[in-house]
Amino acid sequence: MIHMTQVPQRRPVHHHSGAAPTAPPRARRRPTSQQWAAWGFLTPVTLYLVLFYAYPLYRNIDLSLRNYTVRSFVQGDAPFTGFANYRTVLDDPTFAPALLHTVVFTTVCLVFQYAIGLALAVFFNQRFRLSATLRALFLVPWLLPLIVSASTWSWMLNSDSGVVNAVLHAVSIGPVNWLTAPGWSLASVIIANIWIGVPFNLVVLHSGLQSIPASLYEAAALDGANAWQRFWRITFPLLRPVSAITLLLGLVYTLKVFDIIWIMTKGGPADSSTTFATWSYQLGFGNLLPAFGPGAAVGNLLVVAALVFGLVYVRVQRKQALS
Repeated sequence: MIHMTQVPQRRPVHHHSGAAPTAPPRARRRPTSQQWAAWGFLTPVTLYLVLFYAYPLYRNIDLSLRNYTVRSFVQGDAPFTGFANYRTVLDDPTFAPALLHTVVFTTVCLVFQYAIGLALAVFFNQRFRLSATLRALFLVPWLLPLIVSASTWSWMLNSDSGVVNAVLHAVSIGPVNWLTAPGWSLASVIIANIWIGVPFNLVVLHSGLQSIPASLYEAAALDGANAWQRFWRITFPLLRPVSAITLLLGLVYTLKVFDIIWIMTKGGPADSSTTFATWSYQLGFGNLLPAFGPGAAVGNLLVVAALVFGLVYVRVQRKQALS
């Protein structure tokens, strides 16, 4: 006979009405030494970002939304005007030329800085004698203070005693008013800024070339690919991530270029080389009656433009990572 053993039934647990079962309280974990070290390293960076980025940006936004004068700037009782300063900037006749000059200045500088920097990076990647020495010499424009570089270009492009016009005269070409003619002033500051920005592109792109395996070039050469095909099929595609960050940093830097333009032309003549950066300074500090609000509004337009391009870069990088 098979004996059946009955399992005693568990009594249901009755909870008091309106009260849910609670888990036993957990003891709070104390921060470990590694967590304290992480906070220690993070605190200086956070303070730096708050003091030198977040707070100035907040102050600039506040300036653009109020009617600040010299008195109210000191006493801090400027009335709130909303977007009136932005409407003033958009209705100003200087807005359209300054926008055009900013776009032309930024685009032309980026294209030539990247193209020349990439060509030099490929050239110095060949590892020949004196390669490191010549590459170090190309870094001189990048290491010089901007005031020195801009002053040097102002002297070189001087209409009367400049070395550029002296060379043109030697080849029977008439002098050019590089800095005083409305048709040449923007081109002059573009040339100077390209010269200053090429070394940065050279350094970053050359470091990117170092990460491309030499075996890929050897395999392509065995397959019969010439130099142009190796560059277009291997170098350029594998260099896209480095190229993207190089162009983004160059864009942010070029949008806010002020020193070179102000020292060489002060945005003139007749606003022919005025960009948003120089116009913002002129509004805020270049007049006897400074317009702090409109000047801050122009500066915020530059911040928004840089932010938009930064978000586009992040979006493109995220899509490439997911694909």
